Amino acid sequence: MKRRKTRPVFIGKVKVGGGAPVSVQSMTKTDTRDAAATIKQVNQLAADGCEIIRVAVPDREAASALPDILKGISIPLIADIHFNYRLALLAIKAGIDGLRINPGNIGGRDKLETVIKAAKERNIPIRIGVNAGSLEKELLEKHSGVTSGAMAESAMRHIRMFEEMDFTDIKLSLKASDVRLMLDAYRKVAEQVDYPFHVGVTEAGTLRAGIVKSAVGIGILLNEGIGDTIRVSLTSDPCHEVRTGYDILKAMGLRHRGVDLISCPTCGRTQINLIKIAEEVEEKLKGLEKPLKVAVMGCAVNGPGEAREADVGIAGGKGIGLIFRKGVIIRKVPEDMLVEELLKEIENICRHS
Repeated sequence: MKRRKTRPVFIGKVKVGGGAPVSVQSMTKTDTRDAAATIKQVNQLAADGCEIIRVAVPDREAASALPDILKGISIPLIADIHFNYRLALLAIKAGIDGLRINPGNIGGRDKLETVIKAAKERNIPIRIGVNAGSLEKELLEKHSGVTSGAMAESAMRHIRMFEEMDFTDIKLSLKASDVRLMLDAYRKVAEQVDYPFHVGVTEAGTLRAGIVKSAVGIGILLNEGIGDTIRVSLTSDPCHEVRTGYDILKAMGLRHRGVDLISCPTCGRTQINLIKIAEEVEEKLKGLEKPLKVAVMGCAVNGPGEAREADVGIAGGKGIGLIFRKGVIIRKVPEDMLVEELLKEIENICRHS
């Protein structure tokens, strides 16, 4: 796919836009005032591949915890600020790597200008976060409610304001819980500016529903070349956000971190407990960073051929199964040893590559 050309910004050492790989980020669900708990969660997310982390900064106590949090983590930190521009100033002073604000609720142009000046002095990029749920009243009246046009106009208004203040170290998000609304808003603004986009479906829902909405919304935009960094918003453990983010990027052929598990849906030919086996393989390989395509197939007759593009795989039969690589059968093993033998083969591949 042809990706939209965007100017780069740097969140710490992570390049966003400018042709860089689409980065995966998340947001902590701890109380930011609890530095120890927040550090623990950030490091768990980083171990799962999170490249940029955002924390809510709702008050001065949370802002005062930022220096300690920064000392305890290894990935760039973005402070999420609403309503109080002084919190943004405190976060900047603390040494954050990026700032996320909604210019419409930060307190007026003069206060925004103060924040922008401080960010510019420290080379801190700002994400302009336009949200369908917090659009300016006059735009809601003008557009007769929440529309993609209202969202796009809000975004462009804020962008022009930043540019008038000679600040262009910007990335942009136009989030909504309605997938089609979000898609149209991003498309409208993508035609007008070359700033990098942070893409996501906000308030997507619980694990199952949220993954579906996020995969559809983010996937469609990525397929159109739109999106430089993504966040999957789930009412769940944030580690699921990171893993799902990479799954979306893998499905679109944009990132190849970790295992791409191929497994058949099973049918009347299946004579092993394939669902249990596939889940066991997925669990045992979830920490593997090497980009491997692994197949778990239920039919020993068709399995290797249907999954010939996989680096390695298993195909079950009755009492016996096959280990294959790139569609070529390399040995037969007892059914109860299929997972063990597959893991040995993967270990062997990793050791010799």
